[in-house]
Formats: sequence, structure tokens, C-alpha cells
Amino acid sequence: MRGDLDMALVRAFLTVVEAGGVTRAAAALGLSQAAASQQIKRLEEVLDCRLFERQGRGLVLAPAGERLLAQARRLVALNDEVLTSMRAPPFEGEVRFGVPYDIIGSFVPAILRGFAKAQPRVRVSLVCEDSRVVREQLKSGGVDLAMTTETECGRHGETLRTDRLVWVGAPGGDAHLKDPLPVSLGAPTCLFRPVAIEALGAAGRDWRAVCEVSRLEPVYAVLEAGLAVAPLLRSSVPGRFEIFEGKAAREARLPALPEFRINLYAPPAASPAARDLADHVRASFSGRPEKRPNN
Repeated sequence: MRGDLDMALVRAFLTVVEAGGVTRAAAALGLSQAAASQQIKRLEEVLDCRLFERQGRGLVLAPAGERLLAQARRLVALNDEVLTSMRAPPFEGEVRFGVPYDIIGSFVPAILRGFAKAQPRVRVSLVCEDSRVVREQLKSGGVDLAMTTETECGRHGETLRTDRLVWVGAPGGDAHLKDPLPVSLGAPTCLFRPVAIEALGAAGRDWRAVCEVSRLEPVYAVLEAGLAVAPLLRSSVPGRFEIFEGKAAREARLPALPEFRINLYAPPAASPAARDLADHVRASFSGRPEKRPNN
């Protein structure tokens, strides 16, 4: 006969694991030690297995507890997500969302799909510019919320993920071996541009610009034609391109490039709808594996 798990019991189990014992877990849960112990006992009865074993004066996970741990974390996370979503007010209006060209295709579609389902009466206006321009528009009120790719994180910002800038080209191409190196660089406002130029200069690698725009369509066209290489964030590189690293990078004398941060800026005075979109952005990154897109 099937039953339902009491989320309070599952949460108590996770708290005991994270706190390293029942006493500290009871304090975190606002319960007496006896009440916390009783919750663990009730969960063991429901699951018909022992979740903890005593080791010295402390507790360690039993084999069944180890099996439960990952599933329990997913259950609690889903429970909290459902509650947050259902309790969120039905906002109306518009949110102007600024995002740079280099990450819009990799991350934004999933964010917008989830937000549209949760808040169908809010219109999201997407503003695509280089990160520097997006930050300026946020300050001037041109956008309500912004994602950026930067080497640091500014005021009112939070880093969602750290990613490395890498050299990218066509598989089987020879652009990376040419001298001077043909490079597709962003516009003057692109933050990747000065970093790549500085790295090439420090490595003594002569180069020439082939394409100097930030929009990715022409950059991808140049790469696919085998006419140049380009600096892109690893997680944004489509699967049809090759990342030059290790031996390939050394043979081509391609210098190592620094890490960048994918940042989110949600000003304190942001509207409730913008703050809710910010929550969707955070949730998307918290549960998203770091992998290259297939396109």
C-alpha cells in the first residue's frame, strides 16, 4: 500500500545530516532533542529501514540513509519550489531584461519559458547589448534587471557562475595555426575584446581582426567558414565548434584566457515582477549542469 512522505520528517532527516547530530539539528528546527529524534524514528518507520547508525557518541548515515540523501534533497527543493511558485502573486506589467549577446542563446530561453508559465501576465522585453552597455542601461533605468559577463562583480550584483574564456574555431580548420592569427573580436564595448588582445600581446602572438561585432550570427559564420578563431565562454560554445586547449592551444601559441563571471544585477528598488524574474534566473543556474549547448 502506497503512502505519502511527510516533508517535515524528510526535512528533519536532512537537518540532522547537515548539522552532524540530533542536538544541533533540533536547535535549527526549533524542536526539543526528543521531538527531533522522534521525527527521525517516524521516518524510519515509514521507510521501514534504519537511516542512521551510532558511531561513538555521534551518528553516521546507514546504507539506507546514504541512498535516501540525494532523493531527500531533491524532494525538499521541489517542495520549496512549488510553494514559492504557488504563493507568488500574479504580477502584471513589463520587465526589461538586459542580457549580453554571448550568453543569451545558452541560458535565457529556459529562464523565459519558466517565467512565462509562472507569470503569464508579465511581458518580458529583452534588451541585447554588450555587458558594459547593459550595466549602463541598468543605471539609467533603461532595463530593470541585468545579466552580465564580467571579470568582477559590481555593486548590487551576485555571481551565478564562473566560466573560462576559451579560443574557439571550426573543427578541422587551420585558422588557429595561421600567423598573424585571424581573430573575430567583439565591438569596442565587448569586455572579451581587451582581455583577448592583452593576452595575445603578452604571448607575443601577432594577430589581425577579421570580424569586429558582438552579435553572434556573424561571429559564428566566420568561425564556420574557418576564417578565424574567437574568444567565447566555454559554456556558451555550440557543440559544432572546437575548443582549442591543451596541446592544440600550445601548438597554435594560443594564450590562456582568464575566467569571467556570469553576474545578475537586481537593484533593491526593482519591481516585484523583476524580483520574481531574478528568482527564476537564480533557480535556473542553481539546477543547471555546466555543459555546452548542442546547437
